[in-house]
Amino acid sequence: MTLDLRVDAPSVIRPCGSTTAVLSGRVRVGGWADDLHASGSMLIAPLSQGRIDYHVRFTGLDGHAYVLEGHKSPAWHSPLRSMTVLPIRVRSAGEPDGVVSSSVTGEGLLRFRLRSFPSFAASWRFPAATDSAEALTAARRDRLDVWYSTFTDPDTGTGYWLHHELVRPVNGTPYTHGWAAVYPPDAHPVLDRFGPHDLPEGTASPDGDSAPWQLPGFHSPSASATSHELRGQTEHLAWDLQVTADSAPLYTFPRLAWKRRVLPAVHAVPQAQARYCGSVRLDGQPLPLANALGANARIAGRGNAHHWAWLHADLDDDTVLEVVTAVSGLPLLRLLPPLVFLRLRRAGRDWPRGDWRSSLGLLGVGRFRGRPRLPTWTVRGRAGGRRIAVRVHLPEESRTAVGYTDPDGSRATCHNSERADVQVSLERRRGGRWRPEQVWDVRGTAHAEVGLR
Repeated sequence: MTLDLRVDAPSVIRPCGSTTAVLSGRVRVGGWADDLHASGSMLIAPLSQGRIDYHVRFTGLDGHAYVLEGHKSPAWHSPLRSMTVLPIRVRSAGEPDGVVSSSVTGEGLLRFRLRSFPSFAASWRFPAATDSAEALTAARRDRLDVWYSTFTDPDTGTGYWLHHELVRPVNGTPYTHGWAAVYPPDAHPVLDRFGPHDLPEGTASPDGDSAPWQLPGFHSPSASATSHELRGQTEHLAWDLQVTADSAPLYTFPRLAWKRRVLPAVHAVPQAQARYCGSVRLDGQPLPLANALGANARIAGRGNAHHWAWLHADLDDDTVLEVVTAVSGLPLLRLLPPLVFLRLRRAGRDWPRGDWRSSLGLLGVGRFRGRPRLPTWTVRGRAGGRRIAVRVHLPEESRTAVGYTDPDGSRATCHNSERADVQVSLERRRGGRWRPEQVWDVRGTAHAEVGLR
């Protein structure tokens, strides 16, 4: 059984007082109930009455109504267990409240997942006036929104990079701009920019609370990018592509980072293992594409990191690896070691799980380490009984150097290659020893970059 509930209290909760809050949300019981519209109440009186009571009404798959009743009492001799374990019973909704039936539908213990504590703590909100809420929304609005696509033509080995930005400078008018790049296997890369174009008045802006796949597409006089189409033109390049993808979004960063914006910037891949069909023209010469493999990704935040490294690699037909390692541009966070966010998707399952433990190496609880460098950078770490070593190489003849300008006017240089090499070694712990599980050696089709200042 899983409870996923929202609690709305009529006023600020006081530990020494007594509050009755309204519950709403989802109740799931494997093979028996999955009600998205469960509702009820919660009595919160941990000190005044020594109790926290749950009363949740939901409908089972059999169409009958049930009531879940739970009760916990804070105990000073065992505060963690008493506050994270909830004894419950489930009864038919036809029984009167408070009556213990001789044949209840079910009984059990529900446990709070400690790994979800950061999300739980960040979800608390206090009543705010309308003007305060509007000010908060404006303050959380991103200054930099990025839509980018990288893919490789399987027939020629040519790599492609389409990069679109919406920038809201600290001083100045919002604008759109971007670039397109082609990385042929037997010639130097070609990169061409478009824009900048002033953002028209009244253009909708992405909201800081939006999920990456809910954000509107990119549109400018020179280029457009949506989940289904990529179109644009520069002085030397033109493209008209269709995009298809049936895989679930890949969260490089934990979901809490997107929902609550607890980091200066966030990254996600709404379309992993996407397919691209259509045409690209370089100085009028057609470069047809059919079934090119890559991904559409999103970045949003206050600006670019102080320095960073990124990798997207389709390791085989059923495996994709996404890595971001970065040092924040904020003055104090800039002194900390790089955070590493790594997701390996194999047969539709993501590893490691989407929490913070794999990233917070600076606190001693994380298990991944990496440092952005040229021409080769590495990431190593372990989680969930597995460990991984990733080595990324960006050949000098197959990479471009692109100047970035942050919303605050600072500059960075991004060294990008859509023909990078990557070696990945995955091991699993068995019998107290690390044993090889899988090795990948991908040459010329990995997508990678390193950003430096």
